[in-house]
Amino acid sequence: MDIKDSVAVVTGGASGIGAALARRFAADGARNVVVVDRDLAKAQSVADEVGGVAECIDVTDAAAVNGLVERTIARDGAIDLFCSNAGITTGVALDDPDDLWHRAFEVNTMAHVYAARAVLPAMLERGRGYLLQTASAAGLLTSPGDAPYAVTKHGAVAFAEWLSVTYGAQGIGVSVLCPMGVSTPLLMDPLAAGEPGAQAVAASGEILTAEQVADTVAAGLAEERFLILPHPQVGTFWAQKASDPDRWLAGVRRLVNR
Repeated sequence: MDIKDSVAVVTGGASGIGAALARRFAADGARNVVVVDRDLAKAQSVADEVGGVAECIDVTDAAAVNGLVERTIARDGAIDLFCSNAGITTGVALDDPDDLWHRAFEVNTMAHVYAARAVLPAMLERGRGYLLQTASAAGLLTSPGDAPYAVTKHGAVAFAEWLSVTYGAQGIGVSVLCPMGVSTPLLMDPLAAGEPGAQAVAASGEILTAEQVADTVAAGLAEERFLILPHPQVGTFWAQKASDPDRWLAGVRRLVNR
């Protein structure tokens, strides 16, 4: 995936990892970067900074995502890279309100489905295109203290795998981004509140900046790696989990209890 002269769409682009991706793509020579967020003012600020276009949509609204794709293709001719980056945490467990579970599924899993449905037909017609889906280390491991987050991020990883298997031979590249601790409000706010899951993440490795994550993404896209792991130890943890699930689960329990 060559960013130079490409058209890239980034959802959740007004802050955090999304904003860092938009800046990095622009710096690497993207022809246009479409910064998508529910907060239009912040999206416009990032778009102005990178010389891109701001769009205000809800990624859980399939019709709105279709409109975003149609407008972008009408204006720019194509979408080369679609980054489904928007995500939420809930901080809830088993017995908490169903609406938070459903919202997590809509944002963290179904938004990837809506984006793929909207953008793949044009990519397949051209015979090329790339999907970058932001999941989380929680999608490979787990997320103590946030059951919906763990479950929906696993779903996001599984969907990315399915896309790669189904469309990889038709010119469609797929990468899934699985960072651990990143210095964004998604982690830092729960960490400041003493949320157990956030504390477990902070205890598991370095908290990276969003810019460091964007650097790893740029390298991963250039190499067309499926798994993009800003924290390399996530791959080690994942392998340990697969080789001995009982031992891995016992280790996570000890980490959380500590």
